[in-house]
Amino acid sequence: MSLKTLLIAGTSLAAMATFATAQELPQRIRDAGTIVAATNPNYAPIVYKDPATNTLQGLDIALGEAIAEELGVKVEWQETEFVQMLPSLQTGRVDMAMAGMSDLPSRRETVDFVDYMVSGAQFYTLKALSENITGTADLCGKRVGASRNTNWPKQIGEWSQANCEAKGLAPIEVVGTEGSVDARTQLKSQRLDAAVQGNETLPYFQDLEPDTYVLLGEPFTRSLAGIPFLKTEEGAQIREAVQGALERLKESGRYSEIFAEYGLTANEIDAISLNQGE
Repeated sequence: MSLKTLLIAGTSLAAMATFATAQELPQRIRDAGTIVAATNPNYAPIVYKDPATNTLQGLDIALGEAIAEELGVKVEWQETEFVQMLPSLQTGRVDMAMAGMSDLPSRRETVDFVDYMVSGAQFYTLKALSENITGTADLCGKRVGASRNTNWPKQIGEWSQANCEAKGLAPIEVVGTEGSVDARTQLKSQRLDAAVQGNETLPYFQDLEPDTYVLLGEPFTRSLAGIPFLKTEEGAQIREAVQGALERLKESGRYSEIFAEYGLTANEIDAISLNQGE
């Protein structure tokens, strides 16, 4: 072997070692053998509880367990109200959060997101109301609800401006709800005429409650869900480690297997990315 070849090989090994070191978890997490993740079991099939066993399950739970295994640690799930997830990161109670959180520019003021799933806002109504609401054009002048903890109320308003008001039709009355469960409850009691959820969740509820919900049109937005990490030196180290684990899971096929297990193949992202939400 020539000196040049030895030098190239040595440089490559050094680069690989540097890359591996850069993707290691902080020492305190490796010493504990546990990474702490906030979640909220209110978003099936992304995160929810098995009714029979009351155990956490869903896409994010399976993906989080796979990430932890890839990193050689366990994951400790900490159930947290959605609005408390970013504050919990800031106070150091958790290391990351997995709850299908949208990667929004406003949230990136305090955290960085590793994006792992694509989503879209989807209008839907009750089958009992679908004779009069046959498509999205029938939503003008109606009461449409969505979780106020998401970007959906704003997006409904923007859709209304472009598709109702711009055509001289009555605007949608946008109703912010306490969450998607509350939106479905208000829809069933017909306090709402329609609602909005991520397109990744609605097939699950159509299976859970047959002949109850009808989808209206196609998803009218495209967004990315991500895992948030603090914009600190340690936060960046955890982020790099998790991003590397996700990339390896995608390369091995395990990422796609988990999405397929929950019927979410259409929500796979082409490549794990950083802060690409809009």
